[in-house]
Amino acid sequence: MSKRSKLVGNSFALLVNRLTQSITTFVLVASIARILGPYELGQYMLAFSYYFVFMSIASQGFKTLFTRELARNPNETPLYLVSGSLLQLFFSIIGYAVLAIVVFVLPYSPDTSTVCYLMGLTIIPFSLSNITEAIFQAQEKMHLIAISTVPVYILRVLLIIWGMNLKYDINFVCALLVISETLILLIEWGLVSRFVKYKFQFDWNFMWKSTKDVGTFVVIEGISVLKDRMQVLILSLLGGEIVVGLYGAVGQLMQPFQIISYSLIIGLFPSMSKAVNLGRVQQQKLAERAVEILLIVVLPFIISIFFIGQDLLILLYKNGNFAQATLALNIIAIGLLTSAFSRPLSYVLVANGFERINLIEVLTTTVLVALLSILLVPKYQLNGAATSVLITQIVTCGIYIYNVYKRLFYLKLWHTTRRPILVSFLMLTVFLGLQNFSQNILVNILIATLAYIVITSILGIYAIGGFSVVWEKLSHKLHSIKQR
Repeated sequence: MSKRSKLVGNSFALLVNRLTQSITTFVLVASIARILGPYELGQYMLAFSYYFVFMSIASQGFKTLFTRELARNPNETPLYLVSGSLLQLFFSIIGYAVLAIVVFVLPYSPDTSTVCYLMGLTIIPFSLSNITEAIFQAQEKMHLIAISTVPVYILRVLLIIWGMNLKYDINFVCALLVISETLILLIEWGLVSRFVKYKFQFDWNFMWKSTKDVGTFVVIEGISVLKDRMQVLILSLLGGEIVVGLYGAVGQLMQPFQIISYSLIIGLFPSMSKAVNLGRVQQQKLAERAVEILLIVVLPFIISIFFIGQDLLILLYKNGNFAQATLALNIIAIGLLTSAFSRPLSYVLVANGFERINLIEVLTTTVLVALLSILLVPKYQLNGAATSVLITQIVTCGIYIYNVYKRLFYLKLWHTTRRPILVSFLMLTVFLGLQNFSQNILVNILIATLAYIVITSILGIYAIGGFSVVWEKLSHKLHSIKQR
């Protein structure tokens, strides 16, 4: 297999894995909201946040470190598999113990605490599977990750929905998550055993050295994940489980843009890194292109949320209580506008070796979102949480724009935003017309989606030279195929 085909295959495998995980997570959250209600959804979101924070601190740093070292020293794979797994087991048990202590100390109800304890057990199998996945990534066998995870993700969401319809509660959901992650771990160990010959001998010097080397990665991962999940943790203490459930429901509607944004920037990052040697003009073009594409996605998305956000919440979650989250949904949707600038510019800084700016931003905004939440959530509850997120995102965007302008280049705002503004204006007319045409949300979503596809397709055609150029290229391609 050529390097190019291997790269495409590995990228596709990771994309399939990520999309499956995102889609099944969305289906799971929507199903919990529909069948069990906002209180149980809040318990789930809170428990998952605690699990995610302590899992990331206990394991994600090791995964990054081991992937890097295994790529450099593939002959040491048996050592990392055995001794690395023992080291990871030790830290994951510590992570779970700290989680249990934190939940025990904080003033949660007994049933909510139980959900957190049960979900927290997932830290152990998930952390151990990070070792096998580091080996798969280092040896460019990412398809084995998809083989191990995708069927389990699909099966578990089906089993969870089946169980909830049989009146099983949120504890059943958490138990199945623990079992499914254990199953993934066993499958991955079976697959890795096919090409890695190992013995159960532990290298204590290796484990001590790895513990010292992983410190920086743990700090970066820990701060990043704490920033992302802090809002839920604060809401749980100052607002309660129902508010957490509503906040989680809103957050799920942001996932389509997050997936598109993440995939686009990860795909462009190698080009951004190479462009460092080609000059700042090339970097500027790449950054402006990424911002423009994200704006073409996010501006119509914000408009659609303003028009159909409340109906969408009720449609997805089949519960009128979720209509309370409409204003928070609008506020958080506006915040996505800043992400269209922040994410590309943050990677531009990293490509140029200014990752220290990213670390400063994470530290600053983590403290800021905590302070704002403590001030706003007690008085405004869910809307206060949404407002604190929006303010923090604006500050983040300002930090990145300022530092890119100061150190690298400035963005040509009109050149970057003119096409997104045109698409947004056309989509606004579509939604205004739909208000007089149909009150059926499914019909409105279908028509708006088709209109968006048509508008962006025509815009894309003109961006590459018009219909005549596209027809000429298509004819040339067909002619080439016939000659073969």
